[in-house]
Amino acid sequence: MNILHMKYAVEVARLGSLNKASESLLIAQPNISRSIKELEADLGITIFNRSAKGMVLTPDGEEFINYAHEIIKQIDQVEMLYKKGVQKKQKFSISVPRACYISEAFAQFSKSIESGHAEIFYKETNSQRTIHNVMDRDYKLGIIRYAENYDKYFKAMLEEKGLFYELVAEFSYILLMSRENPLAAKETITFNDLTPYIEIAHADPYVPSLPLSKVVKEELPDNIDRRIFIFERASQFDLLSENPQTFMWVSPTPAKILARYNLVQRKCVDNQKIYKDVLIYREGYKLSKLDKQFITALCASKREYLDGGRR
Repeated sequence: MNILHMKYAVEVARLGSLNKASESLLIAQPNISRSIKELEADLGITIFNRSAKGMVLTPDGEEFINYAHEIIKQIDQVEMLYKKGVQKKQKFSISVPRACYISEAFAQFSKSIESGHAEIFYKETNSQRTIHNVMDRDYKLGIIRYAENYDKYFKAMLEEKGLFYELVAEFSYILLMSRENPLAAKETITFNDLTPYIEIAHADPYVPSLPLSKVVKEELPDNIDRRIFIFERASQFDLLSENPQTFMWVSPTPAKILARYNLVQRKCVDNQKIYKDVLIYREGYKLSKLDKQFITALCASKREYLDGGRR
């Protein structure tokens, strides 16, 4: 189907006359008439009934012209979007684990968004959904988190799916709790010390090629009888600050967040497990300016809150 022929038909329908359309388009009437006949032949319908009163749309023609209006409108929008001198819309999207150093990086990154049109998406979720988000092209970037002992499972899966991956950070979880929690005053905290308390946890651990029951058993050990599953970080912080009987395993948290919610972070001597945060995106994807700005902010946040926390 020829787009020009479609535009001619729309103009004839608007004016109801070949002569008027010819004058409006500055195109000879025989050329417009021939173009419309070719369009009708391509579609297998009659768009206009020709009469002494002019060009009258048939029922099929009315339906076609409605579609044609939308198609031409979209074409005009595309032309405007890429027309020289017109600012392109800034777009950025990332799916990430629930982590303060990442959200801090995003906050700093947001200051670099220039004036003009911008669409920015930031979603916190588990590794499985992040991989789906990137594969389904809803999100350009993703950060997944997994225990170091599952490294081979994730790398094999990412390579199979054609996803580029790069290590962002390695760290051990620490304990987050209210300043009023009795454990906050202890110099040494063990797994056994946590048994009487309430753990705030996520219920969505994931490892490719392994049964969920096996992963859950390792990520949520049996020494804790009471757990509250919360998926949104602000609610987690509210609960931690209000209930001194709660605690949570987290990556290192910025001091200003601790102060805001009256929280402290403490190490557990029994916890030796290492976790990895890994940046992913589709192979062949070219990082945008905003992507690079976020990664720069992410590296700075990682150095400040994770690397600094180990010194």
